Amino acid sequence: MDILVCIKQVPGTSKVEVDPVTGVLKRDGVDSKMNPYDLYSLETALKIKEEKGGKVKVISMGPLQASDVIKEAYMMGADEGALLSDRKFAGADVLATSYAISQGVRQMGKFDLILCGKQTTDGDTAQVGPEMAEYLGIPHIANVLKIIEVKEASIVVEMDMPKTIEVAEIKYPCLLTVEKDIAEPRLPSYKLKLQTKDRDVKMITFKELYDQDEKKYGLNGSPTQVERIFPPSVNNDRETWTGNSDEIVKKLSTKLRDLKFI
Repeated sequence: MDILVCIKQVPGTSKVEVDPVTGVLKRDGVDSKMNPYDLYSLETALKIKEEKGGKVKVISMGPLQASDVIKEAYMMGADEGALLSDRKFAGADVLATSYAISQGVRQMGKFDLILCGKQTTDGDTAQVGPEMAEYLGIPHIANVLKIIEVKEASIVVEMDMPKTIEVAEIKYPCLLTVEKDIAEPRLPSYKLKLQTKDRDVKMITFKELYDQDEKKYGLNGSPTQVERIFPPSVNNDRETWTGNSDEIVKKLSTKLRDLKFI
């Protein structure tokens, strides 16, 4: 079985600067990590590979430093990886991001199963996976809680719907986005780190994609624009009260009334 996992490098800190002109995060030079939800999708893929055989490949989009998460995926058991990286992809919203990655997937070949994390911790839209499936013309299921059975021509999953938990069977090729409770991610292996230290990360730039229409990528291909983005304000004001329990209760009650909480 040929499985592709979509992974992303996200900021490892909440202290990220914002470009005042484009309204996008400045990712260069920021401490980063693999998107936590993608760890669960990667673990799911590796478990299916161990059960059914085949290959697990990963794809990511971002600056050159994003190749670090692909190398991390190698240390967990992924066989191959590719990075979509080009200035023409910068500033993409979910629609342009989904289209660019779908084009990268076409460049990598055909897959039976594509797995994505439910969402990313920097965007939190949970839209890229389903939109990719639409661009690729394959069926998809979101919010997968459990893989029930991996069959020869289909996969049976349990999915989290707004008011119910449902079971569905979907034929290959297909795309799934998985929840964090689906599996416990394994740790990167030092042994695999040594074995894969010279393994290449395939670079895919704009010129390698089949669709060369620049209006579909990056800011040019983004119908939605961020109007304003800013870091949350931090309030470190503190008060220390002393006294017996009756006195402190009275002070607390007065404070809550002053703040109009009660």
